[in-house]
Amino acid sequence: MLRPTGGVTRRPGLRHVAQLLGVSTVRLLSFAFNTEQTYLLALTPLMLHVFRDDEPVFSGTAPWTAAQLPNLCWAQSADTLFVCHPDMKPQRITRNSHTDWKIENFTFAAETATGALFEPSFKFAKETVTLVPSAVQGTISLTASADFFVNGHVGTQLRLKKKAVRIDSISSSTVAQATVLQNLENTTATEDWEEAAFSSVRGWPVCTTLYQERLVFAGSRDLPNRIWMSKTSDIDNFDLGKALDDEAIEFALLTDQVDAIRAAVAGRHLQLFTTGAEWMVTGDPLTPTKLQAERQTRAGSFPDRAIPPRHVDGATLFLSRGGRELREFLYTDIDQSYTAADLALLSSHVFVNPVDQDYAARERLFLIVMGNGSIAALTVYRAQQVTAWTVFETAGNFRAIAVVEDRIYVAVIRKGTLRIEHFAANSFSDAHVISTSATPQKTWSGLEHLEGETVAIVADGKVRNRRAVINGTITLSQAASDVEIGLPYMHEIRPLPSELGNGTVTSQGGPVRLVRAVFRLHAAKALHADIGRGLRALPFARSGDTLDAAPALFSGDIEVRGLGWRRGIDQPLWRIAQDAPLPCTLLSVITEVKGAD
Repeated sequence: MLRPTGGVTRRPGLRHVAQLLGVSTVRLLSFAFNTEQTYLLALTPLMLHVFRDDEPVFSGTAPWTAAQLPNLCWAQSADTLFVCHPDMKPQRITRNSHTDWKIENFTFAAETATGALFEPSFKFAKETVTLVPSAVQGTISLTASADFFVNGHVGTQLRLKKKAVRIDSISSSTVAQATVLQNLENTTATEDWEEAAFSSVRGWPVCTTLYQERLVFAGSRDLPNRIWMSKTSDIDNFDLGKALDDEAIEFALLTDQVDAIRAAVAGRHLQLFTTGAEWMVTGDPLTPTKLQAERQTRAGSFPDRAIPPRHVDGATLFLSRGGRELREFLYTDIDQSYTAADLALLSSHVFVNPVDQDYAARERLFLIVMGNGSIAALTVYRAQQVTAWTVFETAGNFRAIAVVEDRIYVAVIRKGTLRIEHFAANSFSDAHVISTSATPQKTWSGLEHLEGETVAIVADGKVRNRRAVINGTITLSQAASDVEIGLPYMHEIRPLPSELGNGTVTSQGGPVRLVRAVFRLHAAKALHADIGRGLRALPFARSGDTLDAAPALFSGDIEVRGLGWRRGIDQPLWRIAQDAPLPCTLLSVITEVKGAD
């Protein structure tokens, strides 16, 4: 992990939370009811799993499929989570208690007297297509002047001259039976009619957010560049009414091409991220008559899956259309507009088909899960203009990520099984468990998720010889009271290529030699480095070290002499690499290098 104040440290290990058997696809998200009640939600095919403090508290059936999971979008309001997908009715997930959660279809508000829904509508048919009602009330037939009706229209609401009818059955592509919800004006043919904007025929909202006390639905399968906003403080009601200040809003992003909306973010302004550009929607407050939508930048957003943009120190970070750039959508007061600088200009090689992302504010880490199973981790500190990349890997493949309060959860596939784990401070092995016993013991169980693995062991603070897990247990050679047992992982640090020059003599392309190196450490227990003689443990004297006690933390300098000449940038002058499950923080390296022509 790269620290914003300089230096690097071995990343924390991953603590085992749960196994999700029989699934390989998952989305993780945070649900914060208040500062003391936060939850991890794991969305798997047709299921919702809820965890609190690493303990499962709820599992229930859900409507989303494995194919839909990558493009799910969500937004939270108090104790309710809204979940969208263009091929699924919007879902409302409600928390009633820790162990009681409800998943139901989102429904629009309805007129009490008639049952007419206050939902968005749009005329998808050609403008010249007319409808003729057989009567103005009761059960009627509707006759279209051209082919229009399909079986999916059953249950859909239409509006004829703003009056609502509900389709009950379909006789043919031009004739349908309907129930009049609001008495019609007459039975003459009219071009002034619309159908529900959202339906199984036209698709459902792509994404959602909440902004200025309005629920926002952005984009749909058949209307990819359109936005709908509910009435103020009435998030179920999308009635446009007479365009009063608090009534619903509907508009489209009009451009020279159809930009499909991929995300909507509530920030300083309502931010819309499309496949071709980024937009700012202004209005203080937003009203039907004061709203303005202005295109800001043309980076475009990742089209293949829904990867939610995240707020970082006043900016919104999002993945660009090609999936090889992390862009910083930032408003500048001087220009009164947004910019979209690339934060991965020199690090695009770490981007391999991104699949998920989140931001850990305490560690100042922006974490992007890649399709190859790694995590690209960006240390970002905007106030000091710090942006530094590294890559996390594990014995498996990362698949999803979510930050819940200050805890970073990941979904990892290990040996074909999906696991939920989280980064745990002061632990340095993966998929690990920590166990204690009042009486020292040699045999430790509860390791079924590590069956057959050779695990790293820290017992009573000391690293023990590795053991293979058999029948969910290991046996130590010496009894211990507390243990950390998990999978080892390697951390590696390399310097940039050395370039020497004094105006007349240069080593570029020539041989170079490391004369000496000074490694400055902080709170470290081990250091393995290669300075020309292969990887070796570098000794350092620490007060408190004894043969029987755990090694003490060391902070200070270690000076070593180099050996051998190197040529070419692929051979670093020094390298640190170790898989010991112990802390290691490197603050700086001072080197003395000699070059030759």
